[in-house]
Amino acid sequence: MSQPAVFVDRDGTLIKERGYLSDPTRVELISGAGDGVARLISAGFAVVVLSNQSGVARGLFSLADVERVNHRVRQLFASQGASLAGVYTCPHLPEVHDSAFGGTCLCRKPYPGMALEAASVLELDLEHSFVVGDKLSDIGMANQLDVPGILVRTGYGRDSEFNLGRHGAPRADIVVPAIINAADWILSRRHIGA
Repeated sequence: MSQPAVFVDRDGTLIKERGYLSDPTRVELISGAGDGVARLISAGFAVVVLSNQSGVARGLFSLADVERVNHRVRQLFASQGASLAGVYTCPHLPEVHDSAFGGTCLCRKPYPGMALEAASVLELDLEHSFVVGDKLSDIGMANQLDVPGILVRTGYGRDSEFNLGRHGAPRADIVVPAIINAADWILSRRHIGA
């Protein structure tokens, strides 16, 4: 039997936004993130991190740097009893043409490629899954997957909130202060069988 997932953005949603983060020592969890993720896992969700990392295509850091940061993120969550089911990264940027990671891809959010890959590898139940993030690209991916999209106000969330639904921009199902509140909403929806 497949497991429902909560697909969560990394920077600005689970960890503090640091711009183009390449140093694992600068990783800091957003307040309540460990507890929120642990509660989702306890309720039977696979929590999967999906992160656009265009700094690779821009030449700002390497895939190895991204992996070191992701390793640190996994460590911090594991130390709080919240083992992440997976971490997927898109290093591409369509407008960069002088990089091996330039050009169009199907994994860069809002495209659903990372979520679809995770669903296949981890045998996830997409129909009963959720997406949480701080950018319109996260909510756009939720819209493409036809699952609830939750915008958090951390990271770039306040700016993204202003643009929700404007001029064809994606629409969130709910906007909440932070990941802990997103977990509350998801768990309440599951409780009522939504």
